[in-house]
Amino acid sequence: MKKYIFIINLAILLMAFSCAGSKAVNEVTIQDKFQNGLDNLEKEKYMQAQLDFNNVLIRGMGSDLGDDAQYYLGEAYYRNEEYLNAITEFEKLTRRMGFSEYVEEARFKICEAYKIESPKYFHDQEYTLKALERYQEFIDDYPNSEYSSSILSSIEDLRNKMANKIYQTGILYMKMEEYESAKIAFEDAVNTYYDTEIINLANQGLVIAYAKNLEIDRAMTLLTQNEITFKKYNLYDEAMLSITNSKKKYISKKSQ
Repeated sequence: MKKYIFIINLAILLMAFSCAGSKAVNEVTIQDKFQNGLDNLEKEKYMQAQLDFNNVLIRGMGSDLGDDAQYYLGEAYYRNEEYLNAITEFEKLTRRMGFSEYVEEARFKICEAYKIESPKYFHDQEYTLKALERYQEFIDDYPNSEYSSSILSSIEDLRNKMANKIYQTGILYMKMEEYESAKIAFEDAVNTYYDTEIINLANQGLVIAYAKNLEIDRAMTLLTQNEITFKKYNLYDEAMLSITNSKKKYISKKSQ
Protein backbone atom coordinates (compact mmCIF):
# COMPACT_ATOMS: atom_id res chain seq x y z
CA MET A 1 0.00 0.00 0.00
CA LYS A 2 2.83 2.36 0.95
CA LYS A 3 4.50 1.50 -2.36
CA TYR A 4 1.42 2.63 -4.30
CA ILE A 5 1.16 5.86 -2.28
CA PHE A 6 4.83 6.60 -3.01
CA ILE A 7 4.32 6.06 -6.72
CA ILE A 8 1.25 8.36 -6.77
CA ASN A 9 3.09 11.13 -4.90
CA LEU A 10 6.06 10.77 -7.23
CA ALA A 11 3.78 11.09 -10.25
CA ILE A 12 2.19 14.24 -8.84
CA LEU A 13 5.60 15.78 -8.21
CA LEU A 14 6.77 14.96 -11.73
CA MET A 15 3.64 16.54 -13.20
CA ALA A 16 4.13 19.67 -11.11
CA PHE A 17 7.76 20.03 -12.20
CA SER A 18 6.77 19.39 -15.80
CA CYS A 19 4.13 22.18 -15.75
CA ALA A 20 6.55 24.59 -14.08
CA GLY A 21 9.19 23.78 -16.63
CA SER A 22 6.77 24.27 -19.52
CA LYS A 23 5.67 27.59 -18.11
CA ALA A 24 9.27 28.77 -17.82
CA VAL A 25 9.99 27.71 -21.38
CA ASN A 26 6.81 29.45 -22.57
CA GLU A 27 7.76 32.69 -20.81
CA VAL A 28 11.21 32.60 -22.35
CA THR A 29 9.68 31.99 -25.77
CA ILE A 30 7.42 35.05 -25.46
CA GLN A 31 10.35 37.18 -24.35
CA ASP A 32 12.45 35.89 -27.25
CA LYS A 33 9.62 36.53 -29.71
CA PHE A 34 9.27 40.09 -28.42
CA GLN A 35 13.02 40.66 -28.80
CA ASN A 36 12.82 39.24 -32.32
CA GLY A 37 10.14 41.80 -33.03
CA LEU A 38 12.35 44.64 -31.80
CA ASP A 39 15.27 43.34 -33.84
CA ASN A 40 13.15 43.08 -36.99
CA LEU A 41 11.80 46.58 -36.37
CA GLU A 42 15.33 47.97 -36.29
CA LYS A 43 16.26 45.99 -39.41
CA GLU A 44 13.21 47.51 -41.16
CA LYS A 45 11.65 44.07 -41.57
CA TYR A 46 8.30 45.54 -40.63
CA MET A 47 5.98 42.75 -41.76
CA GLN A 48 7.98 40.17 -39.78
CA ALA A 49 7.98 42.48 -36.78
CA GLN A 50 4.20 42.69 -37.05
CA LEU A 51 3.98 38.90 -36.95
CA ASP A 52 6.31 38.75 -33.95
CA PHE A 53 4.39 41.31 -31.90
CA ASN A 54 1.06 39.74 -32.85
CA ASN A 55 2.40 36.41 -31.61
CA VAL A 56 3.36 37.98 -28.30
CA LEU A 57 -0.09 39.53 -27.94
CA ILE A 58 -1.86 36.24 -28.67
CA ARG A 59 0.23 34.32 -26.14
CA GLY A 60 1.04 36.93 -23.56
CA MET A 61 -1.62 39.66 -23.53
CA GLY A 62 -1.87 39.51 -19.75
CA SER A 63 1.89 39.47 -19.23
CA ASP A 64 4.20 42.40 -18.54
CA LEU A 65 4.97 42.49 -22.25
CA GLY A 66 1.35 43.06 -23.29
CA ASP A 67 1.41 46.85 -23.58
CA ASP A 68 4.94 46.84 -25.01
CA ALA A 69 3.91 44.45 -27.77
CA GLN A 70 0.74 46.42 -28.47
CA TYR A 71 2.65 49.68 -28.83
CA TYR A 72 5.38 48.23 -31.01
CA LEU A 73 2.83 46.50 -33.21
CA GLY A 74 1.39 49.93 -33.93
CA GLU A 75 4.91 51.24 -34.46
CA ALA A 76 5.67 48.47 -36.98
CA TYR A 77 2.63 49.48 -39.01
CA TYR A 78 3.51 53.17 -38.64
CA ARG A 79 7.07 52.72 -39.90
CA ASN A 80 5.77 50.64 -42.80
CA GLU A 81 3.52 53.59 -43.73
CA GLU A 82 0.36 51.58 -43.01
CA TYR A 83 -1.04 54.50 -41.07
CA LEU A 84 -4.67 53.43 -40.71
CA ASN A 85 -3.58 50.03 -39.35
CA ALA A 86 -1.19 51.84 -37.02
CA ILE A 87 -4.05 53.99 -35.73
CA THR A 88 -6.11 50.86 -35.03
CA GLU A 89 -3.33 49.28 -32.97
CA PHE A 90 -2.44 52.46 -31.09
CA GLU A 91 -6.15 52.93 -30.31
CA LYS A 92 -6.24 49.45 -28.74
CA LEU A 93 -3.40 50.48 -26.46
CA THR A 94 -5.02 53.75 -25.38
CA ARG A 95 -8.42 52.11 -24.78
CA ARG A 96 -7.38 48.88 -23.10
CA MET A 97 -4.10 49.79 -21.42
CA GLY A 98 -4.51 53.29 -20.06
CA PHE A 99 -1.90 52.51 -17.42
CA SER A 100 0.83 52.05 -20.03
CA GLU A 101 3.85 54.33 -20.25
CA TYR A 102 3.36 54.31 -24.02
CA VAL A 103 -0.06 56.00 -24.04
CA GLU A 104 1.15 59.56 -24.62
CA GLU A 105 3.45 58.46 -27.44
CA ALA A 106 0.69 56.33 -28.99
CA ARG A 107 -1.79 59.21 -28.91
CA PHE A 108 0.73 61.51 -30.57
CA LYS A 109 1.36 58.92 -33.29
CA ILE A 110 -2.41 58.66 -33.87
CA CYS A 111 -2.51 62.42 -34.49
CA GLU A 112 0.47 62.25 -36.80
CA ALA A 113 -0.97 59.31 -38.73
CA TYR A 114 -4.22 61.18 -39.39
CA LYS A 115 -2.21 64.22 -40.49
CA ILE A 116 -0.19 62.11 -42.93
CA GLU A 117 -3.41 60.61 -44.32
CA SER A 118 -4.87 64.11 -44.75
CA PRO A 119 -5.11 64.66 -48.54
CA LYS A 120 -4.82 67.75 -50.74
CA TYR A 121 -7.47 70.40 -50.02
CA PHE A 122 -9.63 69.50 -53.03
CA HIS A 123 -10.27 65.96 -51.70
CA ASP A 124 -12.53 64.85 -48.86
CA GLN A 125 -11.13 66.19 -45.58
CA GLU A 126 -12.35 63.50 -43.13
CA TYR A 127 -8.84 62.69 -41.94
CA THR A 128 -7.90 66.37 -41.68
CA LEU A 129 -10.82 66.94 -39.31
CA LYS A 130 -9.93 63.82 -37.31
CA ALA A 131 -6.32 65.00 -37.04
CA LEU A 132 -7.46 68.42 -35.79
CA GLU A 133 -9.78 66.80 -33.26
CA ARG A 134 -7.10 64.44 -31.96
CA TYR A 135 -4.45 67.15 -31.79
CA GLN A 136 -6.77 69.34 -29.75
CA GLU A 137 -7.57 66.47 -27.37
CA PHE A 138 -3.86 65.78 -26.99
CA ILE A 139 -3.05 69.41 -26.18
CA ASP A 140 -5.88 69.48 -23.63
CA ASP A 141 -4.64 66.31 -21.91
CA TYR A 142 -0.89 66.96 -22.21
CA PRO A 143 -0.43 70.75 -22.15
CA ASN A 144 3.25 70.44 -21.21
CA SER A 145 4.14 67.72 -23.66
CA GLU A 146 7.43 67.86 -25.53
CA TYR A 147 5.32 67.66 -28.70
CA SER A 148 3.31 70.82 -28.00
CA SER A 149 5.23 73.10 -30.34
CA SER A 150 5.10 70.59 -33.19
CA ILE A 151 1.38 70.03 -32.63
CA LEU A 152 0.55 73.74 -32.68
CA SER A 153 2.38 74.04 -35.99
CA SER A 154 0.47 71.05 -37.39
CA ILE A 155 -2.86 72.49 -36.26
CA GLU A 156 -2.04 75.74 -38.05
CA ASP A 157 -1.20 73.88 -41.27
CA LEU A 158 -4.36 71.79 -41.15
CA ARG A 159 -6.60 74.77 -40.40
CA ASN A 160 -5.09 76.59 -43.37
CA LYS A 161 -5.90 73.58 -45.54
CA MET A 162 -9.52 73.47 -44.35
CA ALA A 163 -9.88 77.23 -44.85
CA ASN A 164 -8.52 76.98 -48.37
CA LYS A 165 -10.95 74.17 -49.21
CA ILE A 166 -13.94 76.25 -48.09
CA TYR A 167 -12.61 79.35 -49.86
CA GLN A 168 -12.12 77.42 -53.11
CA THR A 169 -15.67 76.09 -52.74
CA GLY A 170 -16.85 79.70 -52.59
CA ILE A 171 -14.84 80.53 -55.71
CA LEU A 172 -16.43 77.60 -57.53
CA TYR A 173 -19.91 78.83 -56.62
CA MET A 174 -18.98 82.29 -57.87
CA LYS A 175 -17.99 80.85 -61.26
CA MET A 176 -21.33 79.05 -61.35
CA GLU A 177 -23.06 82.34 -60.43
CA GLU A 178 -24.51 80.65 -57.33
CA TYR A 179 -24.00 83.72 -55.18
CA GLU A 180 -26.08 82.64 -52.18
CA SER A 181 -24.04 79.43 -51.88
CA ALA A 182 -20.83 81.40 -52.40
CA LYS A 183 -21.81 83.73 -49.54
CA ILE A 184 -22.34 80.75 -47.21
CA ALA A 185 -18.94 79.31 -48.10
CA PHE A 186 -17.07 82.60 -47.63
CA GLU A 187 -18.93 83.34 -44.38
CA ASP A 188 -17.98 79.88 -43.10
CA ALA A 189 -14.33 80.51 -43.96
CA VAL A 190 -14.38 83.92 -42.25
CA ASN A 191 -16.21 82.78 -39.10
CA THR A 192 -14.54 79.41 -38.59
CA TYR A 193 -11.03 80.01 -39.91
CA TYR A 194 -10.55 83.64 -38.91
CA ASP A 195 -6.95 82.94 -37.81
CA THR A 196 -5.75 81.47 -41.10
CA GLU A 197 -3.92 82.79 -44.15
CA ILE A 198 -7.13 82.80 -46.20
CA ILE A 199 -9.05 85.31 -44.08
CA ASN A 200 -8.41 88.38 -46.27
CA LEU A 201 -9.22 86.55 -49.52
CA ALA A 202 -12.37 85.14 -47.91
CA ASN A 203 -13.49 88.61 -46.84
CA GLN A 204 -12.82 89.92 -50.33
CA GLY A 205 -14.79 87.00 -51.79
CA LEU A 206 -17.65 87.83 -49.46
CA VAL A 207 -17.68 91.48 -50.58
CA ILE A 208 -17.80 90.41 -54.22
CA ALA A 209 -20.50 87.81 -53.52
CA TYR A 210 -22.65 90.44 -51.78
CA ALA A 211 -22.11 92.80 -54.69
CA LYS A 212 -22.92 90.20 -57.35
CA ASN A 213 -26.04 89.30 -55.37
CA LEU A 214 -26.99 92.99 -55.48
CA GLU A 215 -26.64 93.38 -51.71
CA ILE A 216 -24.81 96.65 -52.31
CA ASP A 217 -25.05 98.07 -48.80
CA ARG A 218 -23.67 94.92 -47.17
CA ALA A 219 -20.85 94.79 -49.71
CA MET A 220 -19.93 98.42 -49.11
CA THR A 221 -20.03 98.05 -45.32
CA LEU A 222 -17.71 95.04 -45.39
CA LEU A 223 -15.39 96.77 -47.86
CA THR A 224 -15.14 99.81 -45.59
CA GLN A 225 -14.39 97.62 -42.56
CA ASN A 226 -11.52 95.95 -44.42
CA GLU A 227 -10.29 98.91 -46.48
CA ILE A 228 -6.86 99.23 -44.89
CA THR A 229 -6.14 95.51 -45.02
CA PHE A 230 -7.45 95.13 -48.55
CA LYS A 231 -5.25 97.97 -49.79
CA LYS A 232 -2.25 96.46 -48.02
CA TYR A 233 -2.71 93.15 -49.86
CA ASN A 234 -3.90 94.62 -53.19
CA LEU A 235 -7.43 93.28 -52.73
CA TYR A 236 -9.28 96.59 -52.59
CA ASP A 237 -9.56 97.55 -56.26
CA GLU A 238 -11.17 94.31 -57.41
CA ALA A 239 -13.68 94.41 -54.54
CA MET A 240 -14.51 98.07 -55.25
CA LEU A 241 -14.91 97.37 -58.95
CA SER A 242 -17.40 94.60 -58.25
CA ILE A 243 -19.49 97.00 -56.18
CA THR A 244 -19.32 99.68 -58.87
CA ASN A 245 -20.41 97.25 -61.58
CA SER A 246 -23.19 95.86 -59.44
CA LYS A 247 -24.50 99.37 -58.71
CA LYS A 248 -24.72 100.01 -62.46
CA LYS A 249 -26.52 96.71 -62.95
CA TYR A 250 -28.92 97.49 -60.09
CA ILE A 251 -29.73 100.96 -61.47
CA SER A 252 -30.22 99.52 -64.95
CA LYS A 253 -32.65 96.89 -63.64
CA LYS A 254 -34.66 99.53 -61.74
CA SER A 255 -34.94 101.77 -64.77
CA GLN A 256 -36.40 99.05 -66.96
